[in-house]
Amino acid sequence: MQLFFNPEITKETKEIIFNKEESRHIIKVLRKDSDDKLIITNGKGTVFTAIITIPSDKKCIAKIVGFEQRTKEWNYHLHVAIAPTKNMDRLEWFIEKATEIGIDEITPIICHNSERKIVKTQRLQKIMLAAMKQSLKFNAVIINEPIKFSEFIKQDNSGDKFIAHCYPSEKISLNTISKFNSNITILIGPEGDFSEEEVNIASITNFKPISLGKSRLRTETAALTAVQHISFLHF
Repeated sequence: MQLFFNPEITKETKEIIFNKEESRHIIKVLRKDSDDKLIITNGKGTVFTAIITIPSDKKCIAKIVGFEQRTKEWNYHLHVAIAPTKNMDRLEWFIEKATEIGIDEITPIICHNSERKIVKTQRLQKIMLAAMKQSLKFNAVIINEPIKFSEFIKQDNSGDKFIAHCYPSEKISLNTISKFNSNITILIGPEGDFSEEEVNIASITNFKPISLGKSRLRTETAALTAVQHISFLHF
């Protein structure tokens, strides 16, 4: 099934007009024609069925003929706050794979040891949407604008809160937790790890230190390992 995305479409929408890029993909690449069916999501769990009425590769138009609300595949809200990697390809890889597995929200956090402090979220959004469509997810992942660690930690992150770091301390292994809150927030630090001060601040604000195994993991690997652990434990 080929899935299309349009955030503006609602249950009241009668007709959808695709932009030039998508129109060309539908008509030239997928070779769709009049009366062919398209499946579209608004990224909010609603799946629409549409029939092509004007098969133009410059301005394809389709009529909405039905919709249904899909229940999300997981029953929790997972928010990963991750320090941007020096090589953006690694952060993009994490966003792509985490979207495929199942995640709700991602926030780039700028830490004391962060080597990268500028992040173009528009690019990350594009990576996420491509992965969402490829993996047939009907809920778009929220990609927040970058924020300083000191500001993020002040936010009201309710539910279970965890931080992954490499400092010696007593840590919880994620796979030993039998029950999670419906809201889960996980902090993943930069290549040089969180600073000791950041770890202490996180502890004061009730973020529990977690272990992701015996190996020392790259930032993006640690983040994806955490996402995968949560997914398996809720399967």
